[in-house]
Amino acid sequence: MAATPVLASAPQDRDVARVVSLGGSCNSCELSGRNLTGASFTGASFVNATFVGSDLRGVEMMGSNFTGADFSRANLHGVEILGANFTSANFEGARAAGAEAVGATFVRANLSRSDLSGAELHGVNFNAAQLTGANLSGTELFGATLANVRATGANFSSAQITASNLSNGDFSGASFRDAELDSARLTGGRFARADFTDASLRRTDIRGADLSDARGLTQSQINQACGDGSTRLPSRLTAQTCRGGSRIVRAAPAAPIPPVPPVPPRRNLVVASD
Repeated sequence: MAATPVLASAPQDRDVARVVSLGGSCNSCELSGRNLTGASFTGASFVNATFVGSDLRGVEMMGSNFTGADFSRANLHGVEILGANFTSANFEGARAAGAEAVGATFVRANLSRSDLSGAELHGVNFNAAQLTGANLSGTELFGATLANVRATGANFSSAQITASNLSNGDFSGASFRDAELDSARLTGGRFARADFTDASLRRTDIRGADLSDARGLTQSQINQACGDGSTRLPSRLTAQTCRGGSRIVRAAPAAPIPPVPPVPPRRNLVVASD
């Protein structure tokens, strides 16, 4: 059997666009500036790896671990993600327009000034993530967790944030123009100067939310939501009480079970070329 090449042994080769599959373990690998277009990461471990400025367009990331990895300024346009872990990863300034992700974890990740416009993110967990200045316009966020995030100045215009959890997040200065927040949970969130012009708030839970300085809100929008005595609204607007003192939010559909990661080889990284 022919020997399998190891990427780490050829650092001078910066063009690996022909790569078909990346597996095994390559923790703390330096892959900045590489051309990895169309590659498939399956059951791989890239903990603390560096992909700064790399070309990852059309990449598939299935059941892989990218905890602490650095994707700042990387091109992730059209990436497909299933059950991958990006806890504490850095995506600052990354371009991921049109990305598709199901059941992925971005807990405490830094996505400041990243571009996720037009992405489809189902059951994705952004708990405590940094989304300052991020572009999520036209993004579909069904059953997503955006609790405890810092999303000041983020752009959610025309996004579908349906049945998602935005509780205790800081969305000051964010834009929700024409967005759908139906059955979403905004409890305890801060929305100073956030723009809700023409946003849909059907069955939205705004108990304890601070919307006192929000812009574009109307009584007809608030009538579709429900709040309580701790809801803070602009003057002359009043919220109806959530019936029964509770709010039921539909859960996101169960994410497909990611593939079982293979046992990593002893080498750092195995690359299969066509």
